[in-house]
Amino acid sequence: MNPVAFPAMKRPLIAILRGLKPEEAEGVVGVLIESGMTAIEIPLNSPDPFRSIEIAVKKASSEVLIGAGTVLTPQAVERLHDVGGRLMVTPNVDPEVIASARERGMVTMPGVFTATEALLAAKAGASGLKFFPASVLGASGISAIRAVLPADLMIAAVGGISDKNFVEYTRTGIYAFGLGTSLYKPGMTVAEVAARAKATIHAYDMSMQGLT
Repeated sequence: MNPVAFPAMKRPLIAILRGLKPEEAEGVVGVLIESGMTAIEIPLNSPDPFRSIEIAVKKASSEVLIGAGTVLTPQAVERLHDVGGRLMVTPNVDPEVIASARERGMVTMPGVFTATEALLAAKAGASGLKFFPASVLGASGISAIRAVLPADLMIAAVGGISDKNFVEYTRTGIYAFGLGTSLYKPGMTVAEVAARAKATIHAYDMSMQGLT
């Protein structure tokens, strides 16, 4: 079975909503989509995550990729599929979990740190790779590992990424990012999330404009 391709996006930015509560989901997800975010991940160590994912799926159009992070088992993949999730993000490389998600047509993005992990994930059929923590590897570290990976594999930097340092990565050819606490923290208001999302989108667009 071929990997599920990572969909083309105007901005390959993934909003990571760790700690999101179901009662916050509709409002927070709504302003993120309005701001231009096209992928949203709700980690499974959040309160009642599958309920929040279900709410997010209903809120989003088919063009917006909704799913879960911190997915560790095939059983979790099955539950994610049941609530309509299409994005499966893991902190590690587990070929069984990746295969389970692929069989259900999900976009898969396992977490990697080394060339060994990255190549194993690619062999397992991952749609893309989440290099984490990017703040430790840095743009140069990720770029060095990318040199030995399939050229068409989606590469995303996650961990320590914000509107303050997009340029550091985009100038080395890394254009996809996962954004956590720079975009959302538990307890933030919808207005605060909207303001951060607006700043994030503007900074990303400026970083890409500088490459043209």
